[in-house]
Amino acid sequence: MIETDRLQPWAVLPQQSRGRLLPEEESAHRSPHQRDRDRILHSAAFRKLMHKTQVFVAHEGDYYRTRLTHSLEVAQIARSAARTLRLNEDLAEAVALAHDLGHTPFGHAGEDSLDAAMAGYDGFDHNAQSLRVVTTLERRYAEFDGLNLTWETLEGLVKHNGPLLAPGEDAAALPFAIRHVAETYDLELHTQASIEAQLAALADDIAYNVHDLDDGLQAGFFTMDEVHDLPLVGPLVAQVDRRHPGIEEKRRRHEALRRLFAVMVEDMLTTTSARITAAAPADAAAARAHGAPLVAFSAEIGEGIGAIRAFLFKRMYRHFRVNRMTVKAQAVIAEMFPLLMGEPTLLPDDWAREADGLSEAGRARVVADYIAGMTDRYALDEHRRLTDPYARG
Repeated sequence: MIETDRLQPWAVLPQQSRGRLLPEEESAHRSPHQRDRDRILHSAAFRKLMHKTQVFVAHEGDYYRTRLTHSLEVAQIARSAARTLRLNEDLAEAVALAHDLGHTPFGHAGEDSLDAAMAGYDGFDHNAQSLRVVTTLERRYAEFDGLNLTWETLEGLVKHNGPLLAPGEDAAALPFAIRHVAETYDLELHTQASIEAQLAALADDIAYNVHDLDDGLQAGFFTMDEVHDLPLVGPLVAQVDRRHPGIEEKRRRHEALRRLFAVMVEDMLTTTSARITAAAPADAAAARAHGAPLVAFSAEIGEGIGAIRAFLFKRMYRHFRVNRMTVKAQAVIAEMFPLLMGEPTLLPDDWAREADGLSEAGRARVVADYIAGMTDRYALDEHRRLTDPYARG
């Protein structure tokens, strides 16, 4: 059980959890947020992240990051930062582990294609789909669908990137899954998320910026000499070269990127500590009610991260190899969706039963849930089964 006496007043205290949508008897040995973390780790959706990609498709190489390795890296950063700041580590880790559960196969290319296919049926959004996974689509427990997570974990999952509504605004324009939950569970969508969830959001930024640089270098999309020109990275490469002249390129890359990782984490901790001190929230509710995020980078580091993102966008995310795979991935989903919509009996039996008797919009949502839950490999295989006359069904 977490030692709550060491937590700051503005931390989310586990003994003050607002509970679960379906009340349960809590554990004598694990806090509610520890149980949330464990349920996420043991979920089918979390296991599938091993075969869902960030930028590359799974079969392109075993050394590139997947959604699973990314989620574990984000969780490590979020938990370590929460410990340093004396916040609720288990909540920060739970939000970090769950934040990508709703991603489609083929990364953002798959999401864009599925959103286009769902244009007439309320669209598709991976953040909303993560909420749908943990509230509806995981079906393991006898008494409820989903994982029946605590209010704090659901709130953090939905709002880790900031408030979804302005004060007084209603939820009509929000993605389907969020509206559906908001009808029965008030997640206070007009406020900031907990500080723990805000940490998970910036941990995500740190992880993907560093590991996309690493994967891009590994793939040969750019070189260390080119990365040397980036404002944050260049001085760190120079530092490695001074300290370890002639070091082999693989170690040079790792030494520079681990220093970049440390610079961003330390800056986040220092800046966040200063912002919390200035705001002096009385408790977690006051932290949520604060008019701006309390977790942040300094202006200097923020500008440097912006330069890294711009570089990655140009040199990696729009590289011709990635573009080719993006087009192929989008075609796979764009071709599967109308086939399954037009003939739901092509769905596996359990999914076909789910779609039976529903309206067109309801059937579309079932098809989107089915496709979104696929791994890269399964999506390619299913597309082949549906479109290749010689493939065994």
